[in-house]
Amino acid sequence: MNKLYIIFLVATTVLGCVSCNNEWEDEQFYQMASFKAQPNAQGVTTTYVRYVSEGTRRYELPIIMSGSTMNSSNRNIHVVVDNDTLKTLNYEHYGDREELYFQQMPADYYSFPETVTVQAGECQTVLSIDFKLGGSDNQTPLDQADKWVLPLTIVDDESYNYMANPRKYYRKALLRFMPFNDYSGTYDGTQLRITMEGAPSGEGNLQINEHRSFVVDENTIFFYMGHRDIDYLDRKLYKVFVEFTDEDVEGAQIGAKKLNLWTDNPGTEGNNFTILTEDDNGEPFQAYYTKWEEMDATKPYMKHIYIILHIRYTYEDYTTAPGVRLKYTVSGSLSMQRDLNTLIPDEDQQIQW
Repeated sequence: MNKLYIIFLVATTVLGCVSCNNEWEDEQFYQMASFKAQPNAQGVTTTYVRYVSEGTRRYELPIIMSGSTMNSSNRNIHVVVDNDTLKTLNYEHYGDREELYFQQMPADYYSFPETVTVQAGECQTVLSIDFKLGGSDNQTPLDQADKWVLPLTIVDDESYNYMANPRKYYRKALLRFMPFNDYSGTYDGTQLRITMEGAPSGEGNLQINEHRSFVVDENTIFFYMGHRDIDYLDRKLYKVFVEFTDEDVEGAQIGAKKLNLWTDNPGTEGNNFTILTEDDNGEPFQAYYTKWEEMDATKPYMKHIYIILHIRYTYEDYTTAPGVRLKYTVSGSLSMQRDLNTLIPDEDQQIQW
């Protein structure tokens, strides 16, 4: 009996060893091609590119092959412009308010190869996108008052040696194009007063915590006047341009440099933008800025850049109430802190947006 029991155990052990394999060495999932483009709450991926007036700037969009094992074949990934998804996204977010829609970037402002190859033994590559910030003639930059998006998708076919990931935010990348310069970004507005003329004391004061600036060229940005932002339908009528110069300002604090302000919608038929040349005490005033930088006290690789703008102007809101012109005075300062991780070599990524 004992002999039979021993024989049974040995036979069972042999069969078990024969049937075992290293299942972790086999692919556990499908190997599919995907973009690495994390969307924000609006469904788009913010894409920062350093502004240059001429030539191109390259942005590298990662493409990865999913799976539990390493890719074993050269795979040619096909990428095209997606003309449909952006339309659906716009309608889902904004309904019939077309003035707020994301705009598809014209073909004159970008180029990229039709295919990129993920080499055998690798699971990632990049799609190199060359943005032409001044257009094909370097003379027609995009107006950043519009929200430009480059929508891309990975396509697949039975003849291709890969399969595109079917999930929306893996197969598609909606790149929200955001050029930047040394002065663009989000400014703190808690020290900026927006006062409506003629309003009862304390009732006509407005304060906007954040003011987003947009690039015009290497040394110029624009804000929206007063309380307006990029989600106002009439925002294009209330742009104030700010040029940063190297000209010293006498009578201001040490290191103060002159700011030039203007609008592209002047006069009484427009917003009637006027620069104030005196402060509250009747003393001469010139718009200026200060800029300095320092390394972090506890993180020696982190650089902080501080920019403070001091501005004073008036404008008239002539679109909120047709036939009525509401005059506002804007005075005070805007401040921004830009943090850079100097351990990261790529400028667009080292800035802590």
